Amino acid sequence: MIVRTKKFQMNKSDYIKKGFFNLMLEQWWVLLIYFAICSMNFIIPSVWWIIGGSIALFLYLIFWLIQFFGVTQVEQSSYMFDKLSYEISSSQIMMKLNNKQGMPIKWDTIKKVKIQKDGFLFKLNIVQFIIFPFKVFNNENEIRFLRSILNRKGYV
Repeated sequence: MIVRTKKFQMNKSDYIKKGFFNLMLEQWWVLLIYFAICSMNFIIPSVWWIIGGSIALFLYLIFWLIQFFGVTQVEQSSYMFDKLSYEISSSQIMMKLNNKQGMPIKWDTIKKVKIQKDGFLFKLNIVQFIIFPFKVFNNENEIRFLRSILNRKGYV
């Protein structure tokens, strides 16, 4: 069986928000480093530990925001934000611009899949992912079939 989605376009601002939020959930340990640097204030009293740690955390967050914003601006990733339809099967995901033009995505390139309250999030790497809202599927059976594929592949 092949699941064919309706044509949809990923919103750039949603892409940046979801990507940054998911990255922060995965890299929660950065806050531990920040607190460790700030706690040096108790060992060697100086306000510069807190200032330095805060600057480092701010620069780290800005770095990742720039990465997600940059993906939406570069030419190589512009195809991700076009109006596309997808064909999902157990062997691959076909990203289709029209009936003649498409690009396959093998399941091996997908690192992680998250099922969220509003859809699926397929992570290709740290800053590239595909969002499939539930509304792009034609019926509930297609969503269940996709969940079964994800279970067999070991993503869920």
